[in-house]
Amino acid sequence: MIPVWIKNAAQLVTVAGENGPRVREGMSDLGLIADGSVWMENGKVVAVGTTSELEALYGTRAHEADIIDATGRLVTPGLVDPHTHIAYGGSREREFEMRLEGATYMEIMNAGGGIHATTRMTRDASEDELVEQTTRRLDSFLEHGVTTVEGKSGYGLDLETELKQLRVMKRLNESHPIDLVPTFMGAHAVPQEYKGQEDEYIDLLVNDMLPKVAEEKLAVFNDVFCEVGVFTPEQSERILEAGKKLGLIPKIHADEIESYGGAELAAKVGAISAEHLLKASDEGVRLMAEAGVIACLLPATALYLREEAAKGRAMIDAGVAVAISTDCNPGSSPTTSMPLVMNLACISMRLTPAEALVAATMNAACAIGMQENVGSLEAGKQADVVMWNVSNYQELQYLFGVNHVGSVWKKGVQVVG
Repeated sequence: MIPVWIKNAAQLVTVAGENGPRVREGMSDLGLIADGSVWMENGKVVAVGTTSELEALYGTRAHEADIIDATGRLVTPGLVDPHTHIAYGGSREREFEMRLEGATYMEIMNAGGGIHATTRMTRDASEDELVEQTTRRLDSFLEHGVTTVEGKSGYGLDLETELKQLRVMKRLNESHPIDLVPTFMGAHAVPQEYKGQEDEYIDLLVNDMLPKVAEEKLAVFNDVFCEVGVFTPEQSERILEAGKKLGLIPKIHADEIESYGGAELAAKVGAISAEHLLKASDEGVRLMAEAGVIACLLPATALYLREEAAKGRAMIDAGVAVAISTDCNPGSSPTTSMPLVMNLACISMRLTPAEALVAATMNAACAIGMQENVGSLEAGKQADVVMWNVSNYQELQYLFGVNHVGSVWKKGVQVVG
């Protein structure tokens, strides 16, 4: 593999340092290098520093390398999206209109739309059809500077389709440039055929689905939608604890629509992250900070549903490590634009431009256990790099709603640009 030497960057954001979630002031530490330079080789970052420093180290090997002149450009780690529902069938554009006409998220779902509608379409789709549809979304993520993505099942709600979604993600992780990290979310909703028999469905999850997922090693995480009208905190705890016994790390969709004790439960079960948190209580936030649970916040979802965004500023000030994500899904956030999500994190949740970038790189990597490989530009890590058509990180957040990606490298190979 030919070495790649990116040099002369106006700003190089490394986010270098401890491979752990950043909190409080640590979320503003970008590890900035002016006139920055990166040498990549064999899929790894070999060295970062100023251009003059790398000239001294690698100048004699310049003839071997693909040299990229980043004069006037911003260079950052590849973005990480730690919360998506990327592998699904069909589309739900009619529901967008329904919401504009006044229908709520739960009203649509209880009428057989929402998650249930996508479940029907995902059950009907073949594995190859799901691979084709999901590939298009992954390609779009790459074009927006995202090089690592978490993906959840949860649009099957039966053993066969849940396994189908996870196998699709396994295939794509092996064939697509993006690293795709799988989460089992059979507890996304109670399927319509189990309405009124919720405990029987939970028995199916605990006794059949989770053991099969663990046996085939199809997921790293186990997620549950803890919400009024979906799964209670007690039911959620049972599902998450069952997954823990099988080696699946807990995640939780918490306090999205009502304050329901989800943040508190995340701390109790030792979840790696709690997602959404629009209605999280102050006590729940405090407990998350104490337990080291990462808050995975989804400002595009709040915007799309016309809800007030999660209190990202208050969570950071309380000592919670904050990550951000698109929540790419067909019903409440059909976007692949992490740049837009960073913009919204600043505008609607009052993160600073530096905090938004850390939330989309190192903290996002920590939320899916990938921080040893991605999330920062440091020697030994994967050479996942984005060069942006702006000159500094403030400009990246200031010029909102625009894709400023110029080029993307995944494991040292240029995949965009």
